Amino acid sequence: MDWPADADGDVFRRLESNGFDFNKDYAVDYNVDFETWPPVPAALKLLREQYGQIEIYEPDEDGDGYVLFTILGRVTYEGVTSIQRNTSAIMQPYGGICETWGVLH
Repeated sequence: MDWPADADGDVFRRLESNGFDFNKDYAVDYNVDFETWPPVPAALKLLREQYGQIEIYEPDEDGDGYVLFTILGRVTYEGVTSIQRNTSAIMQPYGGICETWGVLH
């Protein structure tokens, strides 16, 4: 595959080099980071409305806090970047951005 030369494309190249099966469904975790902590309740409510269950990770000695949601499906560049873009757009008024994701395989 020929993914763009960006951070997400780099992840896809690593997945491919590790034998990732792009024809299977996976649970993809997305993180939403916020400028200030804790996120306002309206932001959390909106994430729940969009994605169902969310997990809130409080800041600790290892890093800042974030909110995680999971989507089950095929892992495609277009899908991942679309979810990040759409989530960032709806979280922007609350100081939130979705730039990181991960998948276990």
